[in-house]
Amino acid sequence: MQFNVPVKAVLSMLPCLFFLYVNAVMLFALLRKPLLRETPRYILFGHLLLSESLQLLMTMFLYIFAVTMVRMMSYICIILTIFATFTFKISPLNLAVMSLERYVAICFPLRHADIVTTRTTRVAIAGMWTVASLDLFTQLFLFVSVENTNYTVPRFCHRHLYRQQLYTTINNAFIIVVFIFVIMVIIYTFFAIMITVRSASASCSSSSSTESKGSKAYKTVLLHLLQVFLCLTSTVFITINSDSLWGRNFAIATKVQYTLFLCLIIFPKCLSPLIYGLRDQTFRHVFIYYFTFGFKTTTKTFPTV
Repeated sequence: MQFNVPVKAVLSMLPCLFFLYVNAVMLFALLRKPLLRETPRYILFGHLLLSESLQLLMTMFLYIFAVTMVRMMSYICIILTIFATFTFKISPLNLAVMSLERYVAICFPLRHADIVTTRTTRVAIAGMWTVASLDLFTQLFLFVSVENTNYTVPRFCHRHLYRQQLYTTINNAFIIVVFIFVIMVIIYTFFAIMITVRSASASCSSSSSTESKGSKAYKTVLLHLLQVFLCLTSTVFITINSDSLWGRNFAIATKVQYTLFLCLIIFPKCLSPLIYGLRDQTFRHVFIYYFTFGFKTTTKTFPTV
């Protein structure tokens, strides 16, 4: 049994390491092309890749610590779990901003270049980090003020370390508010783009390229909604992963957690950026070129976004 624990930990990390490499190649491809690097849509996509990679790293470390039963001080565990929760909240906010960018591009095409700029994109990213950090600093302040921060964590580091119910209430309330806001934004942008596309198709003066661009836009927003629901699978894991599960039978609980960890956290987080990146015609050629180390050379003229 003791031999299976490190083997299981290594096997569970293989998909993490592979998709971290894929994300790294995507980020490298974005940074290598000036047009992609300076386009707001791809800046937001790069930020999504970064936040997903950070969350994947934090989740991977916490899982290794749990499987290997690493003992650590309480304040170190709290910092790790809070930062993991922080990165989890950035991704849905990023998807909402990406949907708004497509909404402006389709519904206000003449003003898109003035509204969606590199500067406004950076301001939006700073806003995401600010909103996501509100819960982080609140919980950290309460933990330092109320809890005893100088004790060793028993067995493993997890988010149920908090002794006060107040922490769980604040965290759950914040997650609910964030996801409701994000889902409302994405649904609104989806229907607004769909109405605009149908209005354009009914007009005699509309061109086929405009209709095609609009159709791709609301399909992209629909994909963002799917990505949000993939993010929600992590909350399902948090709900199932309770102290009562660990308290009944540790051996069975470890196997259940291993399966849930792969199905509800690793694969959704890995597939979300990959699907979005490969779906983009402009970015896909650049990604394949760098992913295959230049063996598959495809000349692609980048269109104006």
